[in-house]
Amino acid sequence: MECHDAANIQPNAQYQLTIKPEGVSHIGSFQLDVECKWIRNDRSAAELGFAITASPKGKKFQRYVDYLAYRHLHS
Repeated sequence: MECHDAANIQPNAQYQLTIKPEGVSHIGSFQLDVECKWIRNDRSAAELGFAITASPKGKKFQRYVDYLAYRHLHS
């Protein structure tokens, strides 16, 4: 993930991310439980690596996975 302010994120800490898929996907937002594994700071932004600690359940997540697979095959 890339962001402009990662000041409150700590490696090895647990977080809950809200995923908001792009509008053309017609998929509502859903949440992922994650653990921050690394942070790489740059002058203008920070990159963060997360591991998913719990697979979300539900149709929104499955539709998002299917949507990403479709986009990958048709790109």
